[in-house]
Amino acid sequence: MIGNSAGRAFIGSFTSAGGRGITAAAVDRDTGALTVLGSTDAVPDPSFLAVGPRADGTVLYAVGESAPGVAAAFALDEDVPVLLGPVRAVEGDAPTHLALAANHLVTANYTSGSVTALPVDADGSLGTAASVLRHEGSGPDTGRQEAPHAHQVLADPSGDWVVSVDLGTDSVRVCALDPATGALRLHGETALRPGTGPRHLAFHPSGAPAYVLGELEPVLTVCRWDAMTGRLDVLGETPVLPEHEGAGPADDAVRTYPSEVVVARDGRFLWTANRGHDSISVLTLDESGEKASLVATVGCGGRWPRDLTLDPSGQWLYAANERSGNVSWFAVDAETGIPRHAGSVEVPAASCVVFA
Repeated sequence: MIGNSAGRAFIGSFTSAGGRGITAAAVDRDTGALTVLGSTDAVPDPSFLAVGPRADGTVLYAVGESAPGVAAAFALDEDVPVLLGPVRAVEGDAPTHLALAANHLVTANYTSGSVTALPVDADGSLGTAASVLRHEGSGPDTGRQEAPHAHQVLADPSGDWVVSVDLGTDSVRVCALDPATGALRLHGETALRPGTGPRHLAFHPSGAPAYVLGELEPVLTVCRWDAMTGRLDVLGETPVLPEHEGAGPADDAVRTYPSEVVVARDGRFLWTANRGHDSISVLTLDESGEKASLVATVGCGGRWPRDLTLDPSGQWLYAANERSGNVSWFAVDAETGIPRHAGSVEVPAASCVVFA
């Protein structure tokens, strides 16, 4: 058994595509290497995971990207996660992301275009859904933006707001979450350029700059976040691929669909994962964090990188390559930010990586 003091990673995957569910792995902090310990398929298609604290340890949370969608909590006392309390309905279909905020677990429900808040009990288990906030709107891509599609939800750095990114409406919504009741209230909405299909957002370590990655167009929208007012303002755009690369016809074999954006712990670099192009883009950030510049792309170590994650030290970058069925790790050059491939492990239909 690997104790809680040792490094562990948890990898989500699509059981409907041959994945094992949630795979637990030991982490070698010196080499970045992952060693699989075991897996659980207690929830279907656990495509995204999050880690949170409890009084006597750590809890792993998962969405089940199914219809109807579910969320679940897992205790991490053993090598393989064990269900903690019942699996809960999120009252929405195909939840693709989740985050902890104001004593609740919040999910982004892609197909339903909604956000759900579930209370987190003292032992880390989940209660029944407290509220559901439904998005409204659409976008110009009739194949992908015919309706709202909430793709990500996260707490802002101050912890006062919940931010949701909607691919279907080309917008980012800011919500207030009542920690006592779980009620979600829409506070504001920021429109992005139509057709970019925003997928995920990441904040700069300073808390003010924010970066929204488009899925339908390989572009990073740089924004300024004001936690006092809960306002997100667009500053500009930066391509995440060299000109004419990844912007081809709507054919999965040619076109690029960026998936994840990650910011360095010191705020000097930013990385994106690019499906189709099958690469990791490296961007430098200026001192303010409000100017991003593309400097390099490197191979992702597989095919269709659905997720990109830094380990807690910030020295290792991990790509969950869904279609090649592996997780690759990279040593990050401290001077240039360019990742160097260091190894990989087989994980069928891999979709995300988190650390505990």
